Amino acid sequence: MSEFFIQEQQLSNVTRTIVKDEDGKSLFLLVGRWGTRGDILSLYAMNGELVARVKQTSFTFGSRFELYKGFEKIGAMRKILNLHADFYYVQQLHWTVLGDIKNHYYSIYHVNQKIMEMSKATLFSGNYFCLNVADDQDAPLCICVAAVLDYWLYNRKKKRNNKPTLGWTTC
Repeated sequence: MSEFFIQEQQLSNVTRTIVKDEDGKSLFLLVGRWGTRGDILSLYAMNGELVARVKQTSFTFGSRFELYKGFEKIGAMRKILNLHADFYYVQQLHWTVLGDIKNHYYSIYHVNQKIMEMSKATLFSGNYFCLNVADDQDAPLCICVAAVLDYWLYNRKKKRNNKPTLGWTTC
């Protein structure tokens, strides 16, 4: 199990986010933009290799995002409404997301196997989102899923009270 850290700051339409390991070493760069259909966030290894990306395929109620490993589409993520809680599902991968999304404490599961756990952490250099990922090969996709969840959270709060919230930006 590996830990990945993303500094907690203001979310904007133009995103540049550094993902680090527990030693502070930069591992990934997340770049792109959100807001309209067709927008893409791309996750690069620090050597410049594209490792994953997420593409917004619809903008209306029930927004959908496609997940890619490199250039290969491997799933589509949708928010499924529930009266008592939000439920998130990644088709093709059969991943479900459960937990307290608005406080950034949730887990991704494949059936009953935990793929990732998200929490908050305070380090000497600031406040971070901490992603505990069971298999390092899943880390790029988990980072993309976390970015989508943060986007949905930010936009839901923005629509309710038009106040900015915490999100993803440069570390």
